Amino acid sequence: MKDTYLPDETFMREAIRLSREKMEQGYGGPFGAVIVRQNEIIARGFNNVLSSHDPTAHAEVDAIRKAALALGTHDLADCTIYTSCEPCPMCLGAIYWARLKKVYFGNTHSDAAEIGFDDSFIYQEIEKERSQRCIPMQQLLPDEAKVAFEAWMQRENKQPY
Repeated sequence: MKDTYLPDETFMREAIRLSREKMEQGYGGPFGAVIVRQNEIIARGFNNVLSSHDPTAHAEVDAIRKAALALGTHDLADCTIYTSCEPCPMCLGAIYWARLKKVYFGNTHSDAAEIGFDDSFIYQEIEKERSQRCIPMQQLLPDEAKVAFEAWMQRENKQPY
């Protein structure tokens, strides 16, 4: 832990700074995030969808990947994320999977929608029957797929996550 305590606003300002700087450099949209543990920034992330040609390269996902690598663990339960915008559904899922203990955000998802980053359709799609979604989903070969799940359940040295 650092000797000097930094307030939450310091970390949020870093996320906001990243959002603008990396957007202006052409990486992607105006989104930045930092992950903090024990009052120290562990990882900085930014939207780099355009530069990486990766639709999952959102700021929060970028920061989570970097933090997990830096700490050598998939469990970030002792970390907090500061993000320049309320997380989209994908990023929110990643935050839960990483077990981050708290999320601070600047802009809301409504603010993001006003500038063209509207993810409300994803929430609507989740509520629909699989066959009624814009991208239809159909189960295929469930008995064959279940074999891997059964093997997982039989493993003695599995590490749940």
